[in-house]
Amino acid sequence: MTFLGMPAPGPAAADGPAGRSLDLTLLYRGPLASCDYDCPYCPFAKRRDTPEQLRADRAALERFTGWVADRAGTGDSVSVLFTPWGEGLVRSWYRRAMVGLSRLPHVRRVAIQTNLSCRTDWLAEADLATLALWVTYHPGQVDHDRFLAKCRELDALGARYSIGVVGQPEHLAAARRLRAELSPAVYLWINAAEGYTYTDAEAADWSALDPHFGFSRHAHPSAGRPCRTGESVLSVDGHGTVRRCHFVSEELGNLYDGTYRPRLSARPCPLPVCDCHIGYVHLETLPLYDVFAGGVLERIPHTW
Repeated sequence: MTFLGMPAPGPAAADGPAGRSLDLTLLYRGPLASCDYDCPYCPFAKRRDTPEQLRADRAALERFTGWVADRAGTGDSVSVLFTPWGEGLVRSWYRRAMVGLSRLPHVRRVAIQTNLSCRTDWLAEADLATLALWVTYHPGQVDHDRFLAKCRELDALGARYSIGVVGQPEHLAAARRLRAELSPAVYLWINAAEGYTYTDAEAADWSALDPHFGFSRHAHPSAGRPCRTGESVLSVDGHGTVRRCHFVSEELGNLYDGTYRPRLSARPCPLPVCDCHIGYVHLETLPLYDVFAGGVLERIPHTW
């Protein structure tokens, strides 16, 4: 099979634990690190990728999407969240990947974290029952009216998306304005600013915008606690190296040679705390699979 113009690996058997098929959620992060924004609070690396680095990222992404496409017929189902260090949707190969994956019958969901600086017309080619966007609004990096116009375009297309803001004190007024002008159907989430301690009054201000802000306000104790990562949720890098999540360095094998599959199992978290939504959402000690049922990857609550 070929996918997005790239040869994919040959068909693989359903060789999961005990020979059973798998329902996998994959968080993919390739080498892309360039971004058109320069947020001072962002912990991600900032650099301008060279043409060679961009070609390497494109090849890695196309290898990954080819592998996902080739799971058809194996009995496996796959959900994908792209979590690039940089901005993916300004690159044509990420847009093609989103469209292509959304049209595969064994792909349950494909979502990406994005600042929405890209154009939106490409979404008309996608299966919007499968595709979703996890959008972050960065006041100071984009004009409010321009950003809101992009949201209106998503609404007109019928795209599923959530929007979030980093809970910096100086962002509160912008977040309130955005909430007032967004469609009521769109969930606005707030991420606690890294290293910032909120007073109860400040937390109440943010919770008035995001009723689930409490989950982000404090890091969650995780050592020894059950987590879905490493069993049904996996992190994959541009080389195909599989880890349980982005925050645990231990390698479980490689996606492309299948060495990760015998190592899939329920296992407790080895870290003392988990303070990032893409990590703690999978903790079994938290109710977030119920809170975000049907929208875990795109961060859309079930009852919103």
